[in-house]
Amino acid sequence: MLLWAGATIGGLAVTGALALWFHYGSQVFFEMIRTGFAACF
Repeated sequence: MLLWAGATIGGLAVTGALALWFHYGSQVFFEMIRTGFAACF
């Protein structure tokens, strides 16, 4: 059951990332990821 929940959450995360990619384009998408990564460290 826990495995299914993790797979569902992972699938939703991938779907959300693809939706952002198609909506904003690759350059903005990578810039958002780079900024978020820099904010964590």
